Amino acid sequence: MKINYKVALSSLIICFIPAIIGGLFTSSSVSTWYPTLNKPAGLTPPNWLFGPVWTILYLMQGISLYLITITKIDNPITKLMAKLFFFLQLIFNLLWSIFFFGLKSPMLAFVEIGLLDITVIFTIIAAYRIKKSAAYFLIPYLLWISFATILNYQIVLLNRG
Repeated sequence: MKINYKVALSSLIICFIPAIIGGLFTSSSVSTWYPTLNKPAGLTPPNWLFGPVWTILYLMQGISLYLITITKIDNPITKLMAKLFFFLQLIFNLLWSIFFFGLKSPMLAFVEIGLLDITVIFTIIAAYRIKKSAAYFLIPYLLWISFATILNYQIVLLNRG
């Protein structure tokens, strides 16, 4: 398969935009507000792990978007729906950082991450209809945000009141 470098680079840039913007909201709170939260013992990953994990996940999203974009299919509505879900999940991904770290609202972030989970599931289903490997590249992302949903919920419970 010949790589379309313009589409590949565009796909990666699009997928890293939430990381860049979300990082603006995260950076100030991760060392000040976040350490003050009660977090579940044994469930919270070390802070150094988040950067490498998210870098890999955004890279895999970029590959998925690239595969969705370059794959030729007969039904343009199928591709449109896949891209719609894809971009919607990117928006929800960004909103989680804004709600959790920017607004310092674990409860609002928890409600929002539920929407992210659902949207990623729909994105995987839509991507699968275009190219199975595009869907497979999103499965680690779904697993990570599912874990993040549990962690977010535990933080809400431990910091009520």
